[in-house]
Amino acid sequence: MTGAKVTNKNIKLFEGNKVRRVWHDDKWFFVIEDIVLTLIDSSDVKQYIQRMKQRDLELGQGWVQIVHILDISTKGGIQKMNCADLEGIFRIIQSIPSPKAEPFKQWLAKVGKERVDEIQNPELAMERMKSLYEQKGYPEEWIAKRMRGIAVRNTLTDEWNKRGLKKGVEYAILTNEIMQGTFDMKVDDYKKHKNLSVQHNLRDHMGDIELILTMLAEATTTKLSVDRDSLGFNKLYGDAKEGGEIVGKTRKEIESRSGKKILTGNNFLSIKNRKKLK
Repeated sequence: MTGAKVTNKNIKLFEGNKVRRVWHDDKWFFVIEDIVLTLIDSSDVKQYIQRMKQRDLELGQGWVQIVHILDISTKGGIQKMNCADLEGIFRIIQSIPSPKAEPFKQWLAKVGKERVDEIQNPELAMERMKSLYEQKGYPEEWIAKRMRGIAVRNTLTDEWNKRGLKKGVEYAILTNEIMQGTFDMKVDDYKKHKNLSVQHNLRDHMGDIELILTMLAEATTTKLSVDRDSLGFNKLYGDAKEGGEIVGKTRKEIESRSGKKILTGNNFLSIKNRKKLK
């Protein structure tokens, strides 16, 4: 068994076979076809997967819960492919009778350990993230702002966590209030404005001023909560709403003086738009 890194950090090798992966929702997702292909003798991986789901009825019924359709870099450009996280991949492997299954499980566990290492040493995660943005073609100046924005966001969510906010729905509600106050749009509306789908990360498609205003709104919200020692959903909600509104006034003043809107429909999905946002 061998598991060697290659130049593209989104590709790992298992016994000479490429296994593509993508970072999504704070964990690695692997291309299902790549995984299956490493464990079977047939080259018709799509047909094998169909037979596998028919043979394993439980797997077939739960397929939609396991599979996430994500953007994967290929020679022909970005393509949407079926992916699964480690838990989902281990479930799929159970349905593949192969002598490679056990060593492959050990290899996957080793790959998954990278996340544990990053939790213990956050600098590893930041370096990995920086490298991923570079591979996607983002300009260095934009990457620096995006990385700073991640740090500001983490500071805010750490405060939310300490002050009794529940992760998930409550985080989303307060984030929407900050975005609404700052840009007059909630997250989903903002994505539609930029022609993005639900799975896209909105901040990865913001221009410089949009990123800076988002950072300022979240930093302002953090300061309000800390200075007021806000506790619980209702008070933190008020801070988020007020933090967004304060920065929203700044945005409107910039737009009034410049004569141009800050919000654009541009995103980073094409090289053309990347150049526009540099």
